Amino acid sequence: MEPIVSPLDKVLQILPYLAPIILLQLILAIVCLVDLARREMTRGPKWLWVLLVIFIQMLGPLAYLIIGRKE
Repeated sequence: MEPIVSPLDKVLQILPYLAPIILLQLILAIVCLVDLARREMTRGPKWLWVLLVIFIQMLGPLAYLIIGRKE
């Protein structure tokens, strides 16, 4: 008989692969939020960029860094 594998065991098995992605996402979000707080002008309202950075993982911060900053 095969041992019963709980969902927690499955998560713990893939966690080493997910950890770098999660860490990268957190670093990107923090960098973007700090930049948003310091920057006076952005392309579009700041509150919208904050929502995009927080709720749209990876793509929100990348979109802000590429499109949102007004040089």
